Amino acid sequence: MKTLYVSDLDGTLLRQNERTSDHTNAIINQCVQDGMLFSYATARSWHTAKKATRGLDAPIPLIVYNGAFIVDNATGKILLANTFGKEGVEILEDLFAHDIVPIVYALIDGQEKFSFLPSRCTPEMKRFLATRKGDVRSRAVSSFEQLKQGEIFYLTCIGQEEKLKPMYAHYRDRFHCVFQTDLYTSDPWLEIMPQAASKSNAATQLKEKLGCDRLVVFGDGMNDLDLFEKADESYAVQNAVAPLKQIATGIVPSNEEDGVAMWLERNWNHEHETI
Repeated sequence: MKTLYVSDLDGTLLRQNERTSDHTNAIINQCVQDGMLFSYATARSWHTAKKATRGLDAPIPLIVYNGAFIVDNATGKILLANTFGKEGVEILEDLFAHDIVPIVYALIDGQEKFSFLPSRCTPEMKRFLATRKGDVRSRAVSSFEQLKQGEIFYLTCIGQEEKLKPMYAHYRDRFHCVFQTDLYTSDPWLEIMPQAASKSNAATQLKEKLGCDRLVVFGDGMNDLDLFEKADESYAVQNAVAPLKQIATGIVPSNEEDGVAMWLERNWNHEHETI
């Protein structure tokens, strides 16, 4: 029986310093060398995910932007994309009408960009953007019209809960939405994605692409709920949110204790899997 193992990154595989530890890298690299199929599903882009997992050698495709893209591990080339189409512009216009100006992720002339309007950035947005200085995807614009350009696939609203929570309620039935506080800053985030863009959908697609029979997953946050619901087995790290722990198959040690790698080291047995 062939199993695909998929882990979330932030708060799960990554420690608080936003990196995988040498211990985690060593364990997973050995398992992969022995035949384990391991990937990760993250809200991060390929660019920032690869920096955070430097030293981890898991060559199969990766799930990024909460499932908007499945990408080639080595090159970041998009293998499968879930985008909004014309609905992206409609959502933007509605957000503008409610005095919310998001960070807009889009493919522009075939290049992945995140666009923002500096004059309308909230303090919370500025904190996030400060962590992305020098990023080749960064695109400051001067008008609302420029924010609408390209093939939009992901919208990130960072600001005050009283503004964002009603919009989450408004959109959650039509699109794939996540409303939660950021792990590192505790700022409220509302992420809006196409309905097809979810970790669970992308993990299922990757499972089928690789010809796997089972899906085993690891996570910590609200954006892992759909992934847990679709998996054959799901494991929440000790530091996970309560709703995730409630539906998990089991609980593993925290991200600071390399809980995912420890579980894999104890439980993965290549002799019982056909690669």
